[in-house]
Amino acid sequence: MNHFISQLPPWIEGVIHSMGYPGVVFLMALESCNIPIPSEVILTFAGLLVQKGIFNFHLAALAGAVGCVVGSVPSYMLGAWGGRPFLEKYGKWLLLTTHDLDEAERWVARYGDGTFFLCRMLPFVRTFISLPAGILKARFGPFVLYTFLGSWIWSYALVWAGVKFGQHAEAFKHFWHQFDVLIIGVCVVLGAWYVVHHVKRFSS
Repeated sequence: MNHFISQLPPWIEGVIHSMGYPGVVFLMALESCNIPIPSEVILTFAGLLVQKGIFNFHLAALAGAVGCVVGSVPSYMLGAWGGRPFLEKYGKWLLLTTHDLDEAERWVARYGDGTFFLCRMLPFVRTFISLPAGILKARFGPFVLYTFLGSWIWSYALVWAGVKFGQHAEAFKHFWHQFDVLIIGVCVVLGAWYVVHHVKRFSS
């Protein structure tokens, strides 16, 4: 796990350096397909490139939002195709339970299509909301629109954070690697909590 933590940030940086904006789209799409690549690292690094004059601020945020939509659509389609039987049979491999679906149903009942806008600005929840959306047969057009808008705000916030960090990079240059590790470490700890919490549900 320590090796994974230490190697992921350089890999993310390498992808973005070599591919540019499409690299941001690619990585954010993977994150939205339930692959644990934290957008906090992807977009913060994109913000650093904005600060250096390599990326445009608005295009970097747009790439992040587009990537979220690209990765969310297959997950939505999978949920729409498989429905509840798919979740009951394979949900444990995606760490999704019927309780999660019931929770998503309550959110949709309370906020309607706006659920997908709100969830795209919540860590972890934003990654897993697409499959329940498909299972619940949420209207595809609004789902895509609200996914894009919520992800766009999320992307702008993290790219801005990267820009601000870059402006003070000199003060933090000796701690940059540790900063990377800290972000990934926090994500791993929260992810482990999520896994353990859900494994208990499956075993109960």
